[in-house]
This record gives sequence, C-alpha cells and structure tokens, in this order.
Amino acid sequence: MPELFAPHHLIANLRPLAAAAPLSAVEQHYRQFYGFSDGLAQHSRVGQLQVGGYQIALQAWWPEQPRATLVLLHGYYDHSGLYRHVIEWALGMGFAVLSFDLPGHGLSSGARASIGDFAEYQTVLQGVLAEAAALQLPQPWHLCGQSTGGAILIDYLLTGAPSADIGETILLAPLVRPRAWAWSQLSYRVMRHFVSEIPRRFSVNSSDADFIDFVHNRDPLQPRSLPTAWVGALSQWVPRIEAAPRSVRSPLIIQGEADMTVAWRHNLEVLQDKFAAPSILRLPEARHHLANELPALRRCYFDFLSERLR
Repeated sequence: MPELFAPHHLIANLRPLAAAAPLSAVEQHYRQFYGFSDGLAQHSRVGQLQVGGYQIALQAWWPEQPRATLVLLHGYYDHSGLYRHVIEWALGMGFAVLSFDLPGHGLSSGARASIGDFAEYQTVLQGVLAEAAALQLPQPWHLCGQSTGGAILIDYLLTGAPSADIGETILLAPLVRPRAWAWSQLSYRVMRHFVSEIPRRFSVNSSDADFIDFVHNRDPLQPRSLPTAWVGALSQWVPRIEAAPRSVRSPLIIQGEADMTVAWRHNLEVLQDKFAAPSILRLPEARHHLANELPALRRCYFDFLSERLR
C-alpha cells in the first residue's frame, strides 16, 4: 500500500470536474492509495461540483467508446475510494462511471457523516445527474447504490420523477430501516438532548479481513463518530419512504442474508411492495458491505447483474 496521502491537500485543490486536465500528482497518489490501477480506463478525472451548499467530490472514468453510464452512490461512512471493485466491473461492461462522495463523506464538504435532511441528498443527486448531462456521458444512465446510497436511489425512484435517461437501478444491501430500529429511535430521542454525536462503533460488515483491517485502521477518510443529526434525519425519512406511492420501476436488488447492519427482511418486504416485480438475489453468506465482500460473492452478484445489463 502506498504511503498515507494528505486528504486536506487534495480537497483544497479539487478543480471543477468539467475542466479537462490530467490527474495531478496528489490525485494520482489518492488513486494509488485506494488500489486503483493506472490503466483502469482510457480517460479519467477527479474534480468537484458546487451543489446544495456543498463542494461535492466527483470522479469519472470512461473507455474510448462507452455504451452506457453507471452513476455510483456509496454507503454511510464510505467514499468513492472504497468502490474499486464495482468500478472495475462497470468498466469491464463498457460503461462510463461517475462516482461522488456524499455530503460529509470522503473528499466532499459538510459536517462529517451528518445531514440535516435526506432531501439534501436528492439535491446533490440531481446536481450530479446534471453534471453527467454536461459531460455528455452516454445513456442510459444506470444507477447503483450501496446501503445509504441505495436509500437515496429508492427515494429518487419513489418521489423524484426519474427521467427517461435512467436505465436500471442496482440496490446493494439497501437501507430502509437499520437493524434494531426501534431501539435506535429510543436511544436517539434520549441522547439528542445531551450530545450531538457518539463515538462510532466499527463493525465487521464484510467477510474480507483485509478490507475490514483497512477501514478500521488505515483509511484516513473514515468518520469517527455518529452524529445524532443524521439519525434524526433518518427517523424522518423512514416513515415518509414507507408511505410513498408505489412505483412501476423494477430495481435489481442484491441482499446478503448475513447482513447485521440493516433490517433486511423488513426492507425486502417494503421494496417488494413499493416496486413492480423487483429482481432480487439473496446471498446466504454475504454480509452488509457487498461492494467489498469476498471475490466469490462479488463474482456471483456481478454475474447476476451482467446478465441483466447487456
């Protein structure tokens, strides 16, 4: 693994993504630190977008003649640097890839791991899709979200009037309710009057021990606390999304049955009710962080997705 890079230096020097320029030395160092190979795609950019009061960090990769685009949304506490496997799969499919760090995550601005309202995520997503149009990334635009990224896409499909440019939507271990949600709400109602954040409890959410060690001990972009504001925003979002009208969309859902992060049985019931015949792949041995599960598990769901995104 390359030596630790300085995130603050990279954040301070991010250029608008639309500004065509080779990767700077610090951007190359960032990519190397997170294991991206130099020849991953013929074209690549790192940049930023001002939207919703945030500076949002974006990354794009595209082959010489892409046939579609994958817009990638990471999970809570995550950032784009952790999604190399999904990006490599998408590029292997001939897709361009546009990935961004959510507010308060990774290289984007905002209070760490916090949000005032989940509606802010929709504002950012709309800005990123407008950037995809400005970059003339090829349609259809397939959407892929892990966990909280999946929650944002569920919200978009149910309430955001998706445009005709949108192709398939991939939900990896999507969040509707987290595990032990009733207890979490009770704890939130008590703690919000006394503390603004609590120390983060790092979980073992993947079977890949190297990934777990990296996230727990070596990733400088990992938030170290759970803001009560984010839990409050989630508590407002869950009943709203569970009461939303049904959609004619049919997302592709991948869910691990060893997932101890989300209430996956309840969530699948909700999603089957909200969407028209979603395609669901359940993986008995997979944990929550599907984007960084063991290679055999990733291969299983990538094969499932490849058959449906030909």
